[in-house]
Amino acid sequence: MFISKKHLSRRMVLRGAGAAIALPLLDAMIPASTALAQTAAAANPRLGFIYFPHGAVMHEWVPKQTGAGFEYSRILKPLESLNDYVTVVSGLRNKGGESSNPHGIIEETWLTCVPPADRRGNVGISADQLAAAAIGQKTPLPSLELCGEPGGAISYRTPQQPLPLEGNPRKVFYTMFGQGDTYEDRIAILGQSQSLLDYVKASTESLNRKLDPADRVRVSDYLDSVREIERRIENLEAGARELSDLPDAPIGPPEDFTELLDIQFEMLALAFQTNQTRVISMRMIKEASMRVFSNVGINEAFHPLSHHQDDPEKWEKLLLVQRYQTERMARFAQRLKDMEDGEGSVLDNSILLFGSNMSNSDVHNNDPLPSVLVGRGGGIKGGQHLAYPQDTPHAQLLHTMLEKAGVHLDTFADSKGPFSEV
Repeated sequence: MFISKKHLSRRMVLRGAGAAIALPLLDAMIPASTALAQTAAAANPRLGFIYFPHGAVMHEWVPKQTGAGFEYSRILKPLESLNDYVTVVSGLRNKGGESSNPHGIIEETWLTCVPPADRRGNVGISADQLAAAAIGQKTPLPSLELCGEPGGAISYRTPQQPLPLEGNPRKVFYTMFGQGDTYEDRIAILGQSQSLLDYVKASTESLNRKLDPADRVRVSDYLDSVREIERRIENLEAGARELSDLPDAPIGPPEDFTELLDIQFEMLALAFQTNQTRVISMRMIKEASMRVFSNVGINEAFHPLSHHQDDPEKWEKLLLVQRYQTERMARFAQRLKDMEDGEGSVLDNSILLFGSNMSNSDVHNNDPLPSVLVGRGGGIKGGQHLAYPQDTPHAQLLHTMLEKAGVHLDTFADSKGPFSEV
């Protein structure tokens, strides 16, 4: 039997007037009569680090049962529908993040696990950037760092070089889909009335003639997602212009902030889907944030509320904010689950850490940290709650993620080695 099926390159893009849009994995990118592991569809674990501030109300975070079949806590309840992909990890401590100035170093030590004074040599490079150095060179973007609120950093390329977090979705859009040789060029070109997709229309029509019906549907759905992101960014920007007369306090319409978070997460999903990068980080809200979450019925600023003084009424208010954060994460994870990726989904090939570098926000401690893995990349079992002994290093969880993604390290901060149970 002769098999003559031609295949497209995994790096193929749609081009037009300087625009370049990466494509998701298509059947046409998989050579005929070739083992899946030797093709573009081979599983390449993606790593994601999703940070939220001010810790958690821990008795409403940690499930009461361990192992499989645990009952989801009130804060983690939005993840229950994704149970097969969820690994709750409790009992971890980050000694490197402990300080008399907690908000000063809390974010920057989440992925490094060493205090600023101890950063030297290769010690102090964040886990995501160790991954970017090892596996990020195989993709157009070694890593992607986004946020919902500007300022601060959670990623360190070197012990002394933090990477800025991008909070403007328009700039993220330019990074992923923009055209022109410089940022200014891209703004000038895409600042016109046409959609990005109008520039690549001819290229899309040409490609479709080479694809089978299933691949044409995949391309159409993906481009619809890109166009929808364009529309949502425009609406978000229009809303921001209308609110230009508001005071500087970061209250704003909470529904706009939700839309901002969801757009940023959608950017990350598309980056994974199109193999633009395999390493992402997202800080949803900054430490010491004064944001007000009226959309969940809370009219107190987040940071003052986090100093709850063990007041049950304040716990209940914090729980609503923390559950809201979990809802945004669950929505993102479900989006990845819905994206085909070889024989599974993007979530099947992802390892996402959803957590904070603070435990009890009233005392600013770092033990035990709220942490959840979402995804089954690298053979993660999922569907279990793993409770580790007091003082187990948080660095071991990061070490485990790196190992599962194919990034092999002899040591990482105070890790005693990867967890075998994950």
